[in-house]
Amino acid sequence: MTKVGNVSSLFYSTANGRTSTAELLLDTKGIVKDKHYNKNIERSVLIASLDSYALAKNHGIDVPYGALGENLLIDYNPYHLQAGARLKIANVTLEISQHCTLCKSFTKIDAKLPKLLKDDRGIFAKVIKSGNIKEGDDIYLLD
Repeated sequence: MTKVGNVSSLFYSTANGRTSTAELLLDTKGIVKDKHYNKNIERSVLIASLDSYALAKNHGIDVPYGALGENLLIDYNPYHLQAGARLKIANVTLEISQHCTLCKSFTKIDAKLPKLLKDDRGIFAKVIKSGNIKEGDDIYLLD
């Protein structure tokens, strides 16, 4: 188990849009309270890196945190991780399931954003072990 970073921000989706929160409750069906809860277990949690926002900003696109649709915004870049890799955050274990595809809706933010973040938008994970994740929690890559 290797410490790789920390949780910067947390979000969940409701029918009314994105909500920032200090803590998320997760179980094997996903993020409790999220509108995608128990819909597609393989895509239960979207993890994005602060690097994605920095990449956009470096190209003149100022995007507010949460705008990429992530649930967990972290200070570690997980995009190199393959399906099956596991992260431990607090008492939660997440398993990487797939890389995220880009949403055409990003063109509403900036026409260049989808192409720019093609490989750097996020990564999906499923919940293996339930629990709570809070802002500031350490992130460990399980060996």
